[in-house]
Amino acid sequence: MTGEAYEAVERELNPGEQLLWAGRPRQGIMFRSSDAALIPFSLMWGGGAIIWEAMTVRSNAPLLFRLWGIPFVLMGLYLIFGRFLVDSSMRAAIYYGLTNQRILIKRSFFSRNITSLELRNLGELKLSVASDGTGTIDFDGSGTLATRRSFGAWTPSTRNVFEGIADARTVYERIRTAQRAA
Repeated sequence: MTGEAYEAVERELNPGEQLLWAGRPRQGIMFRSSDAALIPFSLMWGGGAIIWEAMTVRSNAPLLFRLWGIPFVLMGLYLIFGRFLVDSSMRAAIYYGLTNQRILIKRSFFSRNITSLELRNLGELKLSVASDGTGTIDFDGSGTLATRRSFGAWTPSTRNVFEGIADARTVYERIRTAQRAA
Protein backbone atom coordinates (compact mmCIF):
# COMPACT_ATOMS: atom_id res chain seq x y z
CA MET A 1 0.00 0.00 0.00
CA THR A 2 1.34 3.38 -0.92
CA GLY A 3 0.95 6.05 1.77
CA GLU A 4 -0.58 8.56 -0.64
CA ALA A 5 -3.14 6.05 -1.93
CA TYR A 6 -3.93 4.86 1.59
CA GLU A 7 -4.60 8.42 2.78
CA ALA A 8 -6.74 9.29 -0.27
CA VAL A 9 -8.95 6.20 0.08
CA GLU A 10 -9.09 6.17 3.88
CA ARG A 11 -11.08 9.43 3.85
CA GLU A 12 -13.88 7.64 1.97
CA LEU A 13 -14.40 4.80 4.46
CA ASN A 14 -17.65 4.23 6.30
CA PRO A 15 -17.65 3.74 10.08
CA GLY A 16 -16.40 0.24 10.91
CA GLU A 17 -15.00 -0.33 7.41
CA GLN A 18 -11.42 -1.62 7.17
CA LEU A 19 -9.04 -0.76 4.36
CA LEU A 20 -7.34 -3.96 3.16
CA TRP A 21 -5.39 -2.53 0.20
CA ALA A 22 -4.88 0.80 -1.55
CA GLY A 23 -2.99 1.59 -4.72
CA ARG A 24 -2.77 3.60 -7.91
CA PRO A 25 -2.74 2.80 -11.60
CA ARG A 26 0.51 2.86 -13.54
CA GLN A 27 1.40 6.45 -14.39
CA GLY A 28 2.42 8.00 -17.70
CA ILE A 29 1.52 7.08 -21.26
CA MET A 30 0.10 3.57 -21.42
CA PHE A 31 -0.58 1.44 -24.47
CA ARG A 32 -3.22 -1.30 -24.35
CA SER A 33 -4.13 -4.19 -26.62
CA SER A 34 -7.13 -2.24 -27.92
CA ASP A 35 -4.69 0.31 -29.39
CA ALA A 36 -3.84 -2.25 -32.09
CA ALA A 37 -7.16 -1.30 -33.72
CA LEU A 38 -7.59 2.24 -32.41
CA ILE A 39 -4.23 3.62 -33.57
CA PRO A 40 -4.68 2.71 -37.27
CA PHE A 41 -8.24 4.09 -37.18
CA SER A 42 -7.09 7.33 -35.55
CA LEU A 43 -4.29 7.74 -38.11
CA MET A 44 -6.73 7.23 -40.98
CA TRP A 45 -9.27 9.64 -39.47
CA GLY A 46 -6.71 12.29 -38.57
CA GLY A 47 -4.77 11.89 -41.81
CA GLY A 48 -7.92 12.17 -43.90
CA ALA A 49 -9.04 15.27 -42.01
CA ILE A 50 -5.63 16.93 -42.38
CA ILE A 51 -5.52 16.13 -46.10
CA TRP A 52 -9.06 17.53 -46.55
CA GLU A 53 -8.15 20.72 -44.70
CA ALA A 54 -4.87 21.17 -46.61
CA MET A 55 -6.66 20.68 -49.95
CA THR A 56 -9.38 23.20 -49.12
CA VAL A 57 -6.86 25.80 -47.96
CA ARG A 58 -4.56 25.29 -50.98
CA SER A 59 -7.39 25.37 -53.49
CA ASN A 60 -8.74 28.57 -51.96
CA ALA A 61 -12.10 26.86 -51.40
CA PRO A 62 -14.99 28.86 -49.93
CA LEU A 63 -14.63 29.79 -46.27
CA LEU A 64 -17.36 27.33 -45.23
CA PHE A 65 -15.37 24.38 -46.63
CA ARG A 66 -12.18 25.53 -44.90
CA LEU A 67 -13.98 25.95 -41.58
CA TRP A 68 -15.87 22.66 -41.99
CA GLY A 69 -12.68 20.60 -41.70
CA ILE A 70 -11.33 22.22 -38.54
CA PRO A 71 -13.41 20.17 -36.03
CA PHE A 72 -12.45 16.98 -37.87
CA VAL A 73 -8.76 17.90 -37.71
CA LEU A 74 -9.07 18.66 -34.00
CA MET A 75 -10.85 15.36 -33.38
CA GLY A 76 -8.18 13.55 -35.40
CA LEU A 77 -5.42 15.14 -33.33
CA TYR A 78 -7.22 14.10 -30.15
CA LEU A 79 -7.56 10.52 -31.39
CA ILE A 80 -3.91 10.35 -32.47
CA PHE A 81 -2.22 12.12 -29.53
CA GLY A 82 -4.62 13.79 -27.15
CA ARG A 83 -6.35 10.69 -25.86
CA PHE A 84 -3.05 9.37 -24.49
CA LEU A 85 -2.41 12.64 -22.66
CA VAL A 86 -5.96 12.83 -21.28
CA ASP A 87 -5.83 9.19 -20.16
CA SER A 88 -2.46 9.74 -18.47
CA SER A 89 -3.76 12.84 -16.69
CA MET A 90 -6.88 10.99 -15.58
CA ARG A 91 -4.85 8.07 -14.17
CA ALA A 92 -2.71 10.57 -12.23
CA ALA A 93 -5.87 11.50 -10.33
CA ILE A 94 -7.12 7.95 -9.58
CA TYR A 95 -6.82 5.99 -6.34
CA TYR A 96 -7.99 2.43 -5.76
CA GLY A 97 -9.09 0.83 -2.53
CA LEU A 98 -10.24 -2.56 -1.30
CA THR A 99 -12.09 -2.70 2.00
CA ASN A 100 -13.75 -5.51 3.86
CA GLN A 101 -17.05 -4.36 2.28
CA ARG A 102 -16.38 -2.84 -1.13
CA ILE A 103 -14.14 -1.79 -3.98
CA LEU A 104 -13.46 1.96 -4.17
CA ILE A 105 -12.29 3.89 -7.22
CA LYS A 106 -11.67 7.54 -6.42
CA ARG A 107 -11.31 9.87 -9.40
CA SER A 108 -10.47 13.57 -9.05
CA PHE A 109 -9.88 14.66 -12.64
CA PHE A 110 -12.68 17.14 -13.40
CA SER A 111 -14.53 16.70 -10.14
CA ARG A 112 -14.38 14.32 -7.20
CA ASN A 113 -16.09 11.07 -8.13
CA ILE A 114 -16.25 7.89 -6.06
CA THR A 115 -17.25 4.56 -7.55
CA SER A 116 -18.23 2.06 -4.87
CA LEU A 117 -18.79 -1.60 -5.75
CA GLU A 118 -20.13 -3.85 -3.01
CA LEU A 119 -18.10 -7.05 -2.68
CA ARG A 120 -21.28 -9.11 -2.22
CA ASN A 121 -22.64 -7.89 -5.55
CA LEU A 122 -19.53 -8.15 -7.72
CA GLY A 123 -19.99 -10.23 -10.82
CA GLU A 124 -17.24 -12.09 -12.58
CA LEU A 125 -13.76 -10.68 -12.00
CA LYS A 126 -11.28 -10.72 -14.86
CA LEU A 127 -7.56 -10.65 -14.18
CA SER A 128 -4.92 -9.80 -16.79
CA VAL A 129 -1.28 -9.93 -15.68
CA ALA A 130 1.85 -8.92 -17.59
CA SER A 131 5.20 -10.68 -17.19
CA ASP A 132 6.39 -8.02 -14.71
CA GLY A 133 3.40 -8.70 -12.39
CA THR A 134 1.51 -5.51 -13.17
CA GLY A 135 -2.01 -6.05 -14.33
CA THR A 136 -5.64 -5.13 -14.50
CA ILE A 137 -8.61 -6.43 -12.54
CA ASP A 138 -11.89 -5.83 -14.38
CA PHE A 139 -14.98 -5.68 -12.15
CA ASP A 140 -17.80 -5.20 -14.61
CA GLY A 141 -16.81 -6.80 -17.89
CA SER A 142 -15.95 -3.39 -19.34
CA GLY A 143 -12.58 -4.71 -20.45
CA THR A 144 -14.08 -6.57 -23.39
CA LEU A 145 -14.51 -4.56 -26.56
CA ALA A 146 -18.12 -5.71 -26.94
CA THR A 147 -19.20 -4.31 -23.56
CA ARG A 148 -17.21 -1.07 -23.41
CA ARG A 149 -18.97 2.22 -23.72
CA SER A 150 -17.67 4.02 -26.78
CA PHE A 151 -15.94 6.70 -24.68
CA GLY A 152 -14.37 4.01 -22.50
CA ALA A 153 -12.64 2.47 -25.50
CA TRP A 154 -10.92 5.78 -26.28
CA THR A 155 -10.35 6.80 -22.65
CA PRO A 156 -9.97 3.59 -20.62
CA SER A 157 -9.50 5.36 -17.28
CA THR A 158 -13.27 5.82 -17.12
CA ARG A 159 -13.86 2.06 -16.71
CA ASN A 160 -14.49 0.20 -13.43
CA VAL A 161 -11.14 -1.55 -13.15
CA PHE A 162 -7.98 -1.59 -11.10
CA GLU A 163 -5.73 -0.89 -14.06
CA GLY A 164 -1.95 -1.15 -14.27
CA ILE A 165 -1.51 -2.06 -10.60
CA ALA A 166 1.62 -3.64 -9.20
CA ASP A 167 1.36 -7.26 -8.03
CA ALA A 168 -2.09 -7.65 -9.55
CA ARG A 169 -2.42 -11.36 -8.78
CA THR A 170 -1.98 -10.74 -5.03
CA VAL A 171 -4.57 -7.94 -5.10
CA TYR A 172 -6.93 -10.23 -7.03
CA GLU A 173 -6.55 -12.92 -4.34
CA ARG A 174 -7.19 -10.34 -1.60
CA ILE A 175 -10.41 -9.33 -3.36
CA ARG A 176 -11.54 -12.96 -3.63
CA THR A 177 -10.76 -13.56 0.08
CA ALA A 178 -12.64 -10.39 1.08
CA GLN A 179 -15.60 -11.46 -1.09
CA ARG A 180 -15.83 -14.80 0.69
CA ALA A 181 -15.71 -13.07 4.08
CA ALA A 182 -18.32 -10.42 3.18
